[in-house]
Amino acid sequence: MTDRSIDHSPPEQAALVLHPSSNRDTGLRDPRARLEEAVGLAEALDLAIKGADIVPLRATAPATLFGKGKVTEIGAICHNLEIDVVVVDDALTPVQQRNLEKAWQAKVIDRTGLILEIFARRARTREGRLQVELARLAYERSRLVRTWTHLERQRGGLGAMSGPGETQIETDRRLLTGKVAKLKKELEEVRRTRGLQRQARQRAPAPTIALVGYTNAGKSTLFNRLTDSDVVAKDMLFATLDPTLRAIKLPEGRPAVLSDTVGFISDLPHELVEAFRATLEEVKGADVIVHVRDIAGADSAAQAEDVRKVLKQIDVEPDDERIVEVWNKIDLLGADDRVSVTSRALRTREQPTGRAIAVSAVTGEGMDALLALFADMIDQDAPVHANLAAGDGRALAWLYRHGRILDRQDDAEGRVRLFVKLDSQALGQFEQLFPDALGGIAAE
Repeated sequence: MTDRSIDHSPPEQAALVLHPSSNRDTGLRDPRARLEEAVGLAEALDLAIKGADIVPLRATAPATLFGKGKVTEIGAICHNLEIDVVVVDDALTPVQQRNLEKAWQAKVIDRTGLILEIFARRARTREGRLQVELARLAYERSRLVRTWTHLERQRGGLGAMSGPGETQIETDRRLLTGKVAKLKKELEEVRRTRGLQRQARQRAPAPTIALVGYTNAGKSTLFNRLTDSDVVAKDMLFATLDPTLRAIKLPEGRPAVLSDTVGFISDLPHELVEAFRATLEEVKGADVIVHVRDIAGADSAAQAEDVRKVLKQIDVEPDDERIVEVWNKIDLLGADDRVSVTSRALRTREQPTGRAIAVSAVTGEGMDALLALFADMIDQDAPVHANLAAGDGRALAWLYRHGRILDRQDDAEGRVRLFVKLDSQALGQFEQLFPDALGGIAAE
């Protein structure tokens, strides 16, 4: 008789997390915060964390990263704790990775490999899976020498071909190159479809608002709050990867499209930035870019700088007027800090760039003010007057759907005079759709 209670899931792997810290590090982030983040990444892969430590680095050893004595010391820890996986929160060369695995008798994974593995597990859409697979293959290409034990074996030539033939590593690289080419072709087709969808959205005069931010800053929680959706929002690094779009209503009934994108992280692998470039184009083309920050976190400033670096890689400058910072999680602040943060945010509101607003996506505090700010940023064009005849009901409904009505005057004969804000795209479409509207539409 079969025991239905048997758990067939793979056993948890014991992990040791190490953060190499050098005196030459000039980053804003505290090493302890970096270690805590690395532990969070490892936990996101369901690894059982048996130990975590900051390892001082006086000098980098080309063969093993760590010095000989430290490698031996860590090896003893691995043996005593029966470690299966060692996570090194830094970039390792293929040679360093191979040598450390031999010394510690455990699988070694660096920061890039760790993030790639998380992305591979979490991607759900076809585009997301293709992007992650492409990034993983780019990463693995340089590590074939580590992955295989038979790579120096040579394969004999075929038929009348002379010479020793190609080595196994050459064969694997050739196969890998072919797979990369196939993936790029598939991804290009998916990107073409996404491009057509983006063009269709641009033809409809609904402004777009893109959420960006450090992973776990609360983007998905804010997205759910603004759209009444149920996108996965967990206290976990990279809980969501695939971009999600929903319609929202701005003040006065103006519609907009809100987009939730993949979370950023410090030292985001170059392979992933390149692979997700098409997805990040949603950010580049947005009318408003919302940089969500965990203002209650000790590393908020450093995380914000990391997000700005990634934005710069997709040609969005930090002083772009479309960017507004949302200082999230003020509900986690003490009373004094909360007043200070809210006051600082208010002082930025009149600036042309660097504007901020303090909110709590969990409690809903600040949501009305945030939506009003979105409307103000989108409707920066001068208001216009629309003079409509009594029978122009379709034009009137269109303006209410796509514009922001500031004032309305109805006369005794049924004519309507509207004072309305429209962005340039919506204004152009109105003039195309309703060229015979009585009195037309004129700038104030």
